This record gives sequence, C-alpha cells and structure tokens, in this order.
Amino acid sequence: MRATVIHGPHDIRVEEVPDPTVQQPTDVVLRVLRACICGSDLWAYRGESARQPGQRIGHEFLGVVEEAGPGVNGFAPGDLVVAPFVWSDGTCAYCAEGLTTSCPQGGFWGSVGSDGGQGEAVRVPFADGTLVKLPAAAASDDRLLTALLALSDVLGTGHHAALGAGVRPGSTVAVVGDGAVGLCGVMAAKRLGAERIIALGRHQARTDIARAFGATDVVAERGDAALAAVRELTRGEGTHGVIEAVGTEQSMRTALGIVRDGGSVGYVGVPHGSGTGVDLGVMFDRNIALRGGVAPVRTYIPDLLPDVLDGTIDPSPVFDLTVGLDGVPGGYKAMDERTALKVLVTP
Repeated sequence: MRATVIHGPHDIRVEEVPDPTVQQPTDVVLRVLRACICGSDLWAYRGESARQPGQRIGHEFLGVVEEAGPGVNGFAPGDLVVAPFVWSDGTCAYCAEGLTTSCPQGGFWGSVGSDGGQGEAVRVPFADGTLVKLPAAAASDDRLLTALLALSDVLGTGHHAALGAGVRPGSTVAVVGDGAVGLCGVMAAKRLGAERIIALGRHQARTDIARAFGATDVVAERGDAALAAVRELTRGEGTHGVIEAVGTEQSMRTALGIVRDGGSVGYVGVPHGSGTGVDLGVMFDRNIALRGGVAPVRTYIPDLLPDVLDGTIDPSPVFDLTVGLDGVPGGYKAMDERTALKVLVTP
C-alpha cells in the first residue's frame, strides 16, 4: 500500500510500504476513507520534534473495517468507524476512568513501529477499546464524513480544553489560538453554554469561522495589547475561563494574563518552548487553575457524536484544503506557510 512517511525536516514522502495485517486477535485492518494533517504534525515537519527517517506520520482518520481478528467482538468487515488519535485497550483502570491516553497498552498512530493515519490502510490494535462505529449511511455523505473526521482529534481536543477551562452556562471564555483546535474550542464552549466567547486571532478567514462557531468578539491584538483588549471587554476583570490552543510561552502568558481571578485555563496546545510561560506565584496569588493536556478523545466521542450526526455542531469548515495522497507533501507546506488551516486527505 501507499502511506506518508517523514525522512527529515520538510521531507515528507508518499511511499510503498507493506500492507497491514492482523497480528493480534484483537486487531482490525482498516481501509482509510478520510485522514488529515494536524497542526502538531508540523513540529516534526519543521524538525522541532524528533522522528526516525522513514517513520510513518498522521494520527487522524476514519474508514471501513477490511478484516477483523478472531478476538474482536464489536466490529466486522464493512463497518464504518472513526479512530481516536491514541489507541487504548478499553479494559485498564485508566480507560475505566476515561483517561484513555494513559492506557499502559496504548499508543499514538505514527509512533515507531505503528501505522500512520495518512495512508491507504491502518492496523488498529485493541479495536474494541479504540474504534467507534459510525452509521453506514455517512459514507455516502461527503460533508458529514468530513465533520465526523474531526472526532478523531480536533473536536474532542477543543472539548477537552473547554472542560479544563471550566466552561459553564453563562460564562465568559477566551480562546487563544486560531488553528483548528482553537476553533473547535470555540464550538465546544458554545455547546457547553458559554454566553460570551472572545476569540484571539488576526486572520480573517479563521476569525470568520470562529464567529460562525459561536465567537461573540474577536481580538486581533497580541501580547500586552491583547491583554488590554480582553480586559476592556470584560470590565477589567478578565474571563472566567481561557482555552489555550497554541503551546508557546507567549500563548500561555497571554492565557494567564486574561483569565480572571479564580478562573481556569484549559491547555491543549502541544508545548513547544513554553517552559517559562507559567508563573506559579501569579497562579497562586490569583487562585488560577490549570487543567488540560493530551485529550482522551475516545472518551468524548460517544457524547459528541450525536450532535455531529444531527447537525447541532458541524466542525467541517476547519478543513479548507483537500488533497489526495500524492498531495500530502504539498499539504504540509500549505499548513506550514499558513495558507491552509487544516488539510483533508482523501486516500
């Protein structure tokens, strides 16, 4: 089969690789219908996170089960399914508590020795604990299929950030980051009942999506100017919660600067250079909570799926460029240069 591999910084290739096979009784082999490129993939693309030459890449996908191992009980060939970005066994104590990303037998797609999502097929370990079945009819609805793909990562990650930020009905929330996760954070905050949502971003195409997803205000300033703008919008107090979806030192400083005393920051931006962005003294003095991390999206999919299926929420607009498998290297370049928000891949 053909799959996307990374050989070094800015060196993404689509190559012939061995076909996946059932290796354990709990495996399935899945034919990929939709995949995408994540903003976190760009850190490997830029050489800021280590990868072995020839390593697979991509962790967001959905598709059709082609083959199921004898130990798989919940899926059969022909089932349409979505995969969260981490596989998990579904039976350990962490999975029982909903923290599937800490499953001792779990792992990330594209890690060494595993398949990546940006290819024609994937071997899925622990299928019963990992995959979620989708209605078969969705396979013929292009918009719905694209919206459902967001369940594999960005929608659940935005939801995780909103929960970490303590979003509740009537609250005021700020969102730092205008990428796909930040925009899905806007959608999640609206879904959870936030009355006012302030999106921080300066790219109109993205802030237009933020407004469509529920943002009531947009702040284009950065740094101290952004802090002043948010404070002005909130009578000098700041927001009850902040969704931090970038992961840099500056973005975390901004988040802590615009949250009100007693508020919460929900952080899901993959940290890169953010080691000094958190001042525990400031957080202590102002009673600020910090919650977040890697989103256990497998836990959230059953809650979010009905709202995607009935159209209550539609995250599909975050995908603004579609490529075939051969176009994946160009898709990375487009996202790296910010000429694309999030690239949809149709193998």
